[in-house]
Amino acid sequence: MPRKQKRKAWTPKTQAHPWPPSRARLEELIAEAILDAYGDAEQRGGLYAMIEDHLALPFVTEVLGVAVTVERIDLTVTDAIVAICRRGKTRQAIAILDLPLPAPPPAGAEWIEAYRRWAEGG
Repeated sequence: MPRKQKRKAWTPKTQAHPWPPSRARLEELIAEAILDAYGDAEQRGGLYAMIEDHLALPFVTEVLGVAVTVERIDLTVTDAIVAICRRGKTRQAIAILDLPLPAPPPAGAEWIEAYRRWAEGG
């Protein structure tokens, strides 16, 4: 009787890297996101697009001790990247820089870390 082979758990491509991402990895992501972007607003827009494209949504995290569901990412009129969080019928925008990530983080969370690094000035 043939032995059953154990299947490897499927891991999204964006989570193929260790957590937290290394400084070199974050620099790679930033370079990819801001290619051909001039000025802070265009660079922030490039990072927003990458977060929006790669972050697995929805996911649950904890904000001020309360479980919330991150439903989507948005860019405000003031160019702030925010997470739209829901708890019950209440929705709240929270700056992505202030959003605590769950453990383990959702697929694509390395893009949030890249944005944090970029916002710190590299």
